[in-house]
Amino acid sequence: MRHWIKGALAAINADYQRSADTHLIKLSLPNFEDINVYLKDESTHPTGSLKHRLARSLFLYALCNGKIDAHTTVVEASSGSTAVSEAYFAKLIGVPFIAVMPRSTSAQKIAQIERFGGRCHFVDCATQMHDTAVKVAQECNGYFMDQFMHAERATDWRGNNNIAESIFKQMANEPHPIPHAVVMSAGTGGTSATLGRYIRYMGFDTNLWVVDPENSAFYPSYMQQDSTLTTGVSSRIEGIGRPQVEASFMPNVIDEMLVVPDLASVAAMVWLEQIAGRKAGPSTGTNLWGVMHVAQHMQQQGIKGSIVTLLCDGGDRYLQTYHNPQWVMEHLGDIKPFEQHIAAKVGT
Repeated sequence: MRHWIKGALAAINADYQRSADTHLIKLSLPNFEDINVYLKDESTHPTGSLKHRLARSLFLYALCNGKIDAHTTVVEASSGSTAVSEAYFAKLIGVPFIAVMPRSTSAQKIAQIERFGGRCHFVDCATQMHDTAVKVAQECNGYFMDQFMHAERATDWRGNNNIAESIFKQMANEPHPIPHAVVMSAGTGGTSATLGRYIRYMGFDTNLWVVDPENSAFYPSYMQQDSTLTTGVSSRIEGIGRPQVEASFMPNVIDEMLVVPDLASVAAMVWLEQIAGRKAGPSTGTNLWGVMHVAQHMQQQGIKGSIVTLLCDGGDRYLQTYHNPQWVMEHLGDIKPFEQHIAAKVGT
């Protein structure tokens, strides 16, 4: 077993060495001349999303803790992007993979999981994923990866090329190298935990804003300081927001939180393609709406500086859903008022 684990770790590390860091793109907000906005494009990872970093960390964590061997079936509860990335790493080390996900998950993500050799097990809603994943893992004598439990502990937040270290290194030669704010949405809460811990570890005067979609338990839990809060309703922005507070959500490293209307997320996603030619997923729109809010707050306070956020995944996974105007109208509503708001506040 030790020999196989050594080979699996070597394969993952070799894959990492073949991958360059993701780009940090400067965006223009015409009405905010003294505020520089940067977008870290995580869609350029081999599996197309921010979750590539998480999946690599989760596999390394599980391997080094003796949870996976050559005969282990890996099971994950995921609405898509994490499952795509975990399917990639499972194939890389040669173990079976099963993703437990809602039936509403985009067809593009399902196809990507299956392309990497993974299998999809569907449930009716997000609230059923965890318990079903536990059951599936027990039935196949496998290992439940449990991203929502392990995300914050699997990543070395002090460095080792985590996303926070990468951002601050790339910002070093910019006019405002220490961002006034970093804006991030929460799925597991693992990335915001890494960002918040790294900011404190390095002593940076950077505020961490976490943006949350409608129906998510993270925001009310943060405001009321109650980790037991639940909503019982699934988020309509795929990949972020949870009906319950997950173990990886670390409220004490967050400076501010903001609820973003679902239609605003889609409108900001569309705006990004219009001004930068980059097609992103809806969680990126959530991030960008948060950036606009922070920029307006900075302008009102007379603060000059920079804001950094993430392009979490590419829009090609959502062509039939969030990038389909008819689907958006039927499932979410009319985004035009929010598009008009962006045009008025931000400029085009």
